[in-house]
Amino acid sequence: MASTNVRVAVRCRPLSSKETTMGARTVVNVNKADCSIKVEGDGSEDSKEHMFTFDHVYAPGTNQKDIYDEIGAPLITKALEGYNGTMFAYGQTGSGKTFTMMGVPSDGDLQGIIPRLTGDLFGRAAGAPGEVRFMITVSYLEIYNEVIHDLLNPTSGDNLKIREHPDLGIYVEPLCELSVKNPDDIFRLLDQGNKVRRVASTQMNERSSRSHSVFTVKIQQKTAVEEDGVRRETALASKLNLVDLAGSERASKTGAEGSTLKEGAAINQSLMALGGVINALSEGAPFVPYRNSKLTRLLQESLGGNAATIMVANCSPADYNAEETTGTLRYASRAKKIQNKVTRNEDVHEKVIRELQEEIDRLRAALEAGGGGEGGAGDLSEAQERELQE
Repeated sequence: MASTNVRVAVRCRPLSSKETTMGARTVVNVNKADCSIKVEGDGSEDSKEHMFTFDHVYAPGTNQKDIYDEIGAPLITKALEGYNGTMFAYGQTGSGKTFTMMGVPSDGDLQGIIPRLTGDLFGRAAGAPGEVRFMITVSYLEIYNEVIHDLLNPTSGDNLKIREHPDLGIYVEPLCELSVKNPDDIFRLLDQGNKVRRVASTQMNERSSRSHSVFTVKIQQKTAVEEDGVRRETALASKLNLVDLAGSERASKTGAEGSTLKEGAAINQSLMALGGVINALSEGAPFVPYRNSKLTRLLQESLGGNAATIMVANCSPADYNAEETTGTLRYASRAKKIQNKVTRNEDVHEKVIRELQEEIDRLRAALEAGGGGEGGAGDLSEAQERELQE
């Protein structure tokens, strides 16, 4: 079991047309060379400059492909080796989270991480040796006002529950999981799910996501192997959670009213719960409040558990949003202190067989190195020789 920190990437979008019209000034400076971000003061008397460093930083104008190649492709590499992975996008409403994660699936240049990742997955699967068989399934859900909805089966109602199993981990029941054979299958299901995902127009974003969405890809691999005339199958399983969080927001800026205002309150509450989990993990607290929201419960394995996780913090460069941007970057700085315990998901019996085979190979090598001489360093005890023969 390897311990690895949550990695954090920060993407700063260009000024929006609204920000340009209102005469907003750019106060975020991105330095790719040393992965630093500086947020200048907003001009007020008590404002200060803030400096942050992260694993990856992206200035306005960075294209979708470059971002995927740096932070998306490695997730696929690890998944095909049998490791779970999670990527989640966080940031103020209108900061570019959905564009980063989804983009425009039908446009090759503007595709986000999820469409690119799925195309990459099937490309690599097609290039795998012939003895490797893949089964890939997907699910798509949203958390709206603390209720889980199945975006691939919208008529299923709101009775979906979060469960935990010692082998399966955290899962949602009953959630529709569909087998996919190619990228087009996934694009079709993404389009189907996105059409029923909750969005609304606010003063900050014409299509503001009103829910958190989780798109999950499960990969099962079976490989036929033959050793010493014995043929068997090895098995690997992995899971990728691709999460587009609804944006944190202030009612005074979004102009939200009625149901949209209620949605914003629920969004902020779940994001506060996520902040509580991140704080507890980054400080090494003995208790982590995963059960304070549906979102944190679903992300339990991704934050402090068995997954290679990357957070993509999205921000606005405008002085108008300097306070929110600084808050996002502080949040991200805490997240990078979290340590996950990543384990390869291989069949338990196959793991035992592999370890025994490695021990046999070690003993055989030691026997051959001994050369049958007396008193040599390579001599084996009678017990070791019996073990080797068995």
